[in-house]
Amino acid sequence: MKKVALAEVEGNLPEYLRIAEEEEVLITKNGEPVGVLIGFRTEEDWLEYKMENDSRFLRRIEASRRSLAEGRGVRLEDIKD
Repeated sequence: MKKVALAEVEGNLPEYLRIAEEEEVLITKNGEPVGVLIGFRTEEDWLEYKMENDSRFLRRIEASRRSLAEGRGVRLEDIKD
């Protein structure tokens, strides 16, 4: 993770967006963390990030896992075309 001052990011945002495609950029103000810049190479990367950080989606995944653990569900192998 690269650490950089807010004033530096403000003057060079395109450069830091390119860097953020490879690694997160921790933005600081007066030496204290104030944000993180995360870049995406593709739209798929963006969609993946959205799903990983969507609380509704994560709750549905957890509910599905509980259901499967309780024996309610269908194995993929049992689904016929």
